[in-house]
Amino acid sequence: MRAMQQLSPRRAAPRGLSPPPGRGAPAPPPPPPRPRGPGFPPPRGATPQVVWGRKLLRSPRAWLAAAAIAAAALAGCASLDTQQRQWIFQPAKETWWAGAQAAEGMQDIWIVFDSQSSGAPARLHGLWLANDDPQAPVLLYLHGARWDVTGSAPRIRRMGALGFSVLAIDYRGFGKSRDESGDTLPSEDSAYEDARAAWAWIARAHPQQRRYIFGHSLGSAIGVDLATRAPDASGLIVEGSFPSIAAVFETMSWGWLPVGPLITQRFDAQSRIASVGVPVLVVHGSEDRLIRPELGRALYDRARAPKRFVLVEGGSHHNTNALGQPQYAQALQELFGPTL
Repeated sequence: MRAMQQLSPRRAAPRGLSPPPGRGAPAPPPPPPRPRGPGFPPPRGATPQVVWGRKLLRSPRAWLAAAAIAAAALAGCASLDTQQRQWIFQPAKETWWAGAQAAEGMQDIWIVFDSQSSGAPARLHGLWLANDDPQAPVLLYLHGARWDVTGSAPRIRRMGALGFSVLAIDYRGFGKSRDESGDTLPSEDSAYEDARAAWAWIARAHPQQRRYIFGHSLGSAIGVDLATRAPDASGLIVEGSFPSIAAVFETMSWGWLPVGPLITQRFDAQSRIASVGVPVLVVHGSEDRLIRPELGRALYDRARAPKRFVLVEGGSHHNTNALGQPQYAQALQELFGPTL
């Protein structure tokens, strides 16, 4: 940054008089540029800048954000973990009205087990949508953040129309799913455990049917984890998926902040997807602004073959499943066979 010399406007000398010495003469050349870089002071009047990682904290808001991160780290891991669980899962107390209407006629399912993650008895609530064909394959549906399982009822019905019987569950902290530990927030570990408990229920109730795992949004990472532990699965389907929470954060406006080491709910699907030994179908909407399509593609790239990536043109984070039904049907048939 160059320090610029301030020059007063020239005023013409009265007629018949010569200009005083130094007045009306050409302006002197500007001084040479001031040295910049480490070890040199900033230009006079310039806003101080601090380099953090690869970014410069230029504004007061950036300084405040950096200070907030430092304060959160000093506040202790327990409170930081609790806040992240709230931010990531966002469990709503109310039920989405349109989902409640679509869930009418589905059967309530209760799954009881002793939780290793909480050390307390747990009770999961789920919705069961039976296919007209008693031999239809069974799909475990794992929903995303915010709404309880009834909020996914329209998507559950669409997956049923593709040829599945569907069991969809709420993780503890959503809807009616609880355990006796007193912890009312879901967590990464408890959601993984809930998915395993639901998978065991399907294996007991429908041992002869082929079984598939489906995860939408946050549920995609839960589905990936389950697929690494379920050798009896016939396939994995994820929609609106991502490699990790850190990767999602990096695509946001504050993504340059160095929060990676502070993330406790990592949902690191990218480190697990290569261990999935069943066919993988990755579906994403081209207009998804919440979880960008390149994130789903990055997860797909790490998966083992056989696999398929389906980009639904015009699909958002919420309507890709509806818009992409014809592409879903074709991909399911090509990847898993005409009878699934």
